[in-house]
Amino acid sequence: MRFLLMFPMRAVKHHERWLGTADLGDVARVVEDAGFDAIAMTEHPYPDDRWLAEGGHHSYDPFVSLAYMAAATRRLRLVTYVLVAAYRNPYLSAKAIASLDSVSRGRLTVGMAAGYLRSEFDVLGADFANRGAILDDTIAAMRDAWAGREHAGERFPARGHSMVPAPVQLGGPPIWIGGNSRPARRRAVRLGDGWMPIAQTPEMAAITRTPPLETIEELAEQVTAMHADRLAAGGAPLDVAFAPFEKRHGRGADAAEFARALGARVGAYADAGVTWLTIEPTSRSFADFRDDVGRLSDLLLEPAR
Repeated sequence: MRFLLMFPMRAVKHHERWLGTADLGDVARVVEDAGFDAIAMTEHPYPDDRWLAEGGHHSYDPFVSLAYMAAATRRLRLVTYVLVAAYRNPYLSAKAIASLDSVSRGRLTVGMAAGYLRSEFDVLGADFANRGAILDDTIAAMRDAWAGREHAGERFPARGHSMVPAPVQLGGPPIWIGGNSRPARRRAVRLGDGWMPIAQTPEMAAITRTPPLETIEELAEQVTAMHADRLAAGGAPLDVAFAPFEKRHGRGADAAEFARALGARVGAYADAGVTWLTIEPTSRSFADFRDDVGRLSDLLLEPAR
């Protein structure tokens, strides 16, 4: 089992106060020194105020922030959790991804999804109705660009162009597909290197536009079916990155309680096919974050290994 730390989404709104005299490089070093395998940044370039008021969140630009973190670390993998493909032209995405993979010496993993926040699609001039097809075409176009191939797709044709630098990782960074829906699962099997399902209730599913997922048993059943389809197609096993059902936790002593509770079920998640557990601390400041990450290291990461 490997462990991925999601930068606290709620920290961005009050980023200056949250960081204090620290910066994102200090955040990344704390995570790396604690023994985490990767750190993730999400993406919301221009969310609407109503969504924010109902529980939404801001974000740093993932490429800028992860590049800053890459410069401060040596081992830590960098994960986009998740890029929304339709928000940008695939060749701009391919360029940013290849550049980040190059400057980090091959430490990038690209989490991607179709997206769900229609108001953000609208303000960005992105195509909400065709977002799934755009994600499929984006992945194909990016991989062709990285390989130096022409792309013959109808949506993003490209002939007589080239992109330098290429990604360090052969064939490009691993691509993990986000979402619980059948199309997302099929996309992960057919086009991806990993799957990023979401633990959520029916109420939350109505917001994120992807089906609920409420038990380890449901998760195991879906992963088993996906691995069977993958094997039948001649593919390698998928990574599965999952924010556990225990993800709702507090700070301080509550972080320690969360670590112990999750630690007791790491084996069950592994048996279900999870290869990466994603943890998002709810720390209210960098000082609290440093303490909470230390507790997670001592009470969760070390015993799990």
